[in-house]
Amino acid sequence: MAVDAVTAPFTTHEVTNQVPPLQDLDLFSTNVPLVEALEREGAGWARERCAEVGRAWGGEPLTTWAFQANEYPPKLRTHDRFGHRIDEVEYHPAYHQLMRLSSEQGLHALPWTSDRDGAHVARAAMYLTSGQAEAGHGCPITMTFAAVPALRHQPDLYEEWVPKLTAHAYDPELRAGKDSAKCGMAMTEKQGGSDVRANTTRAVPDGDGYRLTGHKWFCSAPMCDVFLVLAQTDEGLGCFLVPRVLPDGTRNTFRLQRLKDKLGNRSNASSEVEFDQTYGQLVGELGRGVPTIIEMVAHTRLDCVLGSAAGMRWAVANATWHAAHRAAFGKTLVDQPLMQNVLADLAVESEAATALAMRLARAYDEEDTALRRLATAVGKYWVCKRYPGLAFEAMECLGGNGYVEDSGMPRLYREAPVNSIWEGSGNVNALDVLRALAKQPATLEAYFAEVELAAGADARLDAFVAGLRDEFADLEAVEMRARRIVEKLALALQGSLLVRHAPPAVADAFCASRLAGDGGLNYGTLPAGVDARAIVERHTPAL
Repeated sequence: MAVDAVTAPFTTHEVTNQVPPLQDLDLFSTNVPLVEALEREGAGWARERCAEVGRAWGGEPLTTWAFQANEYPPKLRTHDRFGHRIDEVEYHPAYHQLMRLSSEQGLHALPWTSDRDGAHVARAAMYLTSGQAEAGHGCPITMTFAAVPALRHQPDLYEEWVPKLTAHAYDPELRAGKDSAKCGMAMTEKQGGSDVRANTTRAVPDGDGYRLTGHKWFCSAPMCDVFLVLAQTDEGLGCFLVPRVLPDGTRNTFRLQRLKDKLGNRSNASSEVEFDQTYGQLVGELGRGVPTIIEMVAHTRLDCVLGSAAGMRWAVANATWHAAHRAAFGKTLVDQPLMQNVLADLAVESEAATALAMRLARAYDEEDTALRRLATAVGKYWVCKRYPGLAFEAMECLGGNGYVEDSGMPRLYREAPVNSIWEGSGNVNALDVLRALAKQPATLEAYFAEVELAAGADARLDAFVAGLRDEFADLEAVEMRARRIVEKLALALQGSLLVRHAPPAVADAFCASRLAGDGGLNYGTLPAGVDARAIVERHTPAL
């Protein structure tokens, strides 16, 4: 017997207590710590420009493009249908849309094209904003940005290529005579990895250039127009500029062996490439390939910090938004004391990462070589390592809803480890800090001069900094302690920045949990008495 639908006592699909979509959001203006840092670090003039970036990347069609670029990853096409080698990577159109927008907004070029003070800070804010929406396409954007300082070592190539690399147009076709270009990098090989001095790719002189033969285990963004490549010569390692297309329009020998099947960063192609008498031009001096390309590496490491801070912010935005709109056990989640603790702890971590990243960008603006030399390696080590754990905890705040792909949190979680691995893993950066301290003592002086701007403002910070100084009193087994030292360097710098610039609730929570040891090993262990609600409200996005 049929039951009248009007009088039926139950319904099978009435959706309640679900969180509204976090969309049509200005990713910059709703990120209060970032807005404050932009002003503080000297780029307040760029606020509206950053807001334009925030509105573009926080709405449609960007959200759809980001999902599409990752759902339909790049495909390798080694040959055409007639059997000719073409060595091309085919991307979903959404990837090209992301690249086009980043290029038009100058995310790859602003510090090299602007004469305004604070251009690095302005770009950092824009990069940190766009990176919340989609991170994979940021790889070629970053490398193009970072190639410019390396090319300064070769004035003729700088004059030829930098106008193209800094152009705001985006043209994905591989052809000669283009007005715009993107740059990639190929350093590591099978047998050496981060130990690039073990590279076996050889470069021999030939006319006005060199011919390279060898195999690169990782070649990032292989559809770029030009690459910086390390290769051995009789005089030692050299850095070479390798174009995909030669001036006469023919393709350079650039054999793509396969694309890497990566954990995350799915929208971005990473490849293995074989060189066979491949044409290249020397950048800088023979035998000084590492010091030349390290100019590029330093700037890519800066973007690793920015990218991780971006992901952390988006994770916190999703977690706080969910908790503000989802009820359980008789209360909205954000009103549950323990959830408040978790969210506040995540928010403090995100704000500390943003503060460090933006202060680091100012060091690049001011050409403060001593501070940026040490702080880049410290920030790369610490912020990038904190991101994966934060991404997981934020996902857990969404529960099962966060574990499914539709939420975007799994993509964020898969993306989190790459910045810690790329451009030198944790150990590489920790040892780089020791190298800087040994070879350039001024770096430590510059670091403590920055940290001690907060001296006397918080007894917990003062005590922590005093203990940090003790780490350098005895250098026995210093390599064994390298990670411990770098962790303390990072925490002291973040603590100083937050004590000086963050609201008291944020600074107090950071000092209590990170410096005074009144916090546990997991997030959500802030001590009683911190103003968790104020911290969470500061970090919850408002449409």
